[in-house]
Amino acid sequence: MNPSRLRDLLRQVEGGSLSVDDALERLKGLPFEDLGFAKVDHHRGLRLGLPEVVYGEGKSARQVIAIAGRLLEQGANVLVTRLDAEKAEVLRAEIGDARYDEHARLATVVRQPIEKRGRGRIVVVGAGTSDLPVTEEAAITAELLGNEVERVHDVGVAGIHRLFAHSELLRDAAVLIVVAGMEGALPSVVGGLVDRPVIAVPTSIGYGASFGGLAALLAMLNSCAPGITVVNIDNGFGAAVAASLINRARADS
Repeated sequence: MNPSRLRDLLRQVEGGSLSVDDALERLKGLPFEDLGFAKVDHHRGLRLGLPEVVYGEGKSARQVIAIAGRLLEQGANVLVTRLDAEKAEVLRAEIGDARYDEHARLATVVRQPIEKRGRGRIVVVGAGTSDLPVTEEAAITAELLGNEVERVHDVGVAGIHRLFAHSELLRDAAVLIVVAGMEGALPSVVGGLVDRPVIAVPTSIGYGASFGGLAALLAMLNSCAPGITVVNIDNGFGAAVAASLINRARADS
């Protein structure tokens, strides 16, 4: 359930084409539905402007399918994050229109039109090809949330001239998501070039002293470029949600 579907339901009741009892039947899944192993939050689209997202890691394929099925029945598009290929195959066998991105480890089922929201474009910038799983998680999530998204891959500080070739695109973005592993320097560089919100995403890519992304995380938290927001290690999804909310707020202002 989302605001546009709820308005449509209420208009049908107001116009007499839908009875109160039928409307109540459609709404009975709000605010959540107890499946025993999970409580599916059908009300989240009304509260937050985006439906519940299924975190696939740690769940069985059957649990993912059950949650996704209930979300689809309530009229929500489905996004499953951190889903491995084996579980994705089971999901696709059960839900034929599910799509899986092996780089991002994301599964999507899109049955409702994606409403375009936000003032401008979100640009997702990745430092290296090894960061692709996180950059794509961010980009695909942002697209599913109704944003126009542009990708800029493999422009890390080891060849910083590659970034400068995209200067105009960076300056025209409404929000930037900048993804980097190793020493995590790229968000600081981008933050020093643009007057736009920059959301930094450290990745777990790097040799031993990167400590699984901790070095990049600390570098981003200590950036000299003011105003950079930092999310958790490998959290492309969280960065995309934050960028979407910023982009929507700019549209509403």
